[in-house]
Amino acid sequence: MNKIFSTPRGTTDILPEEIALWHDLEAKSRDLLSRFGYREIRTPLFEETELFARSMGQTSDIVQKQMLQLKSQNDDTDSANFALRPEGTAAIVRSYIQNDLDKKEALSKLFYAGPMFRGERPQKGRLRQFHQIGAEAIGPNSASPFLDAEVIALSVKLLTTYGLPQEQFQLKLNTLGSTQDKESFSFFLRQQLKSHLQALCPDCQNRFERNVFRILDCKNRDCKSVVARLNLDYSYLSDESRQYFTQVCEALESLHIKYEINQTLVRGLDYYTHTVFEIACPALGSQDALGAGGRYSGLVAQLGGPQVDAIGFALGIERVLLALGKKTQDDKPIDVVFVSLDESVLKHNFMLSHQVREAGFSAAMSYRLGSMKSQMRLADKLKARYVIILGQDELNKGVVTLKNMSDGQQEEIPIFDLTLLVQRLKI
Repeated sequence: MNKIFSTPRGTTDILPEEIALWHDLEAKSRDLLSRFGYREIRTPLFEETELFARSMGQTSDIVQKQMLQLKSQNDDTDSANFALRPEGTAAIVRSYIQNDLDKKEALSKLFYAGPMFRGERPQKGRLRQFHQIGAEAIGPNSASPFLDAEVIALSVKLLTTYGLPQEQFQLKLNTLGSTQDKESFSFFLRQQLKSHLQALCPDCQNRFERNVFRILDCKNRDCKSVVARLNLDYSYLSDESRQYFTQVCEALESLHIKYEINQTLVRGLDYYTHTVFEIACPALGSQDALGAGGRYSGLVAQLGGPQVDAIGFALGIERVLLALGKKTQDDKPIDVVFVSLDESVLKHNFMLSHQVREAGFSAAMSYRLGSMKSQMRLADKLKARYVIILGQDELNKGVVTLKNMSDGQQEEIPIFDLTLLVQRLKI
């Protein structure tokens, strides 16, 4: 017996009855992103592993545990140096540097949409192949709290444009300050945590030295209890960083965007500085993050580019669809279905259907002769606006019968009078 194959664990098919939802979400995204001045960019699905290790940090969970690396069966040693992209920012920055975009424009506003890959333990809302829509603003003119606020506002506006009311999600906001401030914050955290080290999970005990920030967003109950008792404040921030964050908050308030400051929000990637944010939908349970982002002022230079600032975010499409509570969306109705009453007219309906498509309308037909009832069922399934009926009698008279499916009205139209047919279909 032949094996029946299924999707790899942690992946899923997007079926035809679901795809209309994706198209709608993507179309709304492209329209809104273009209004904010973002242009689409497409990068490869895989990059050099070192790109992700350097950008996200060798100690990040993604690099340590979740990277899906490529292997070759042809002794191609180069293939061992590539990995499927786990997120979009690093690839966008790599492209920005490689294509000298800093020499072409003072501010590059780029967006992307596509699959990402992580070797995580699959569960609802967390797949090994998932999809994101994201945006990055990079350039020497990007170091502005107003741009931070605009990027956050854009991510919120995308969600409301998709149809998710703002009261159903929470915008969480924090600042990590400058690179120097982050170092002070790191020291501050270690001082606060060192007496609680034994109460932390094994992963967080390792993170204490390698990446202490990751302890703040650990999901382990004991670790969360320790973090809740920390005396966190913004004492590690410089005056300049405090002022910067205040301006971000004031700009959001001027747009009437509600937010909550969460000092444990650090994001798990090394490249973040200053503003970081996350949008969560509590109704989704433990996997409640719809999207996240922040400023990464040193990443471009870290990857070999110029010293320019940047900020970006990404939304998870699967999570957004879960929050919307939609699984399917009606397909667009088809304009006309051709019904054949005799074997001899199939070839005529075949040619007519192509002529109708050439005129800019959608058309379908049954390619094998079936009963009138079965062909009309096809028209109903496709939500056809019109049905064209052709049999030998109509062919002898040189006409087709055009039936309006909304009111049942029928009329005969000369079979080769495409202009008249198009006029009827435009109604």
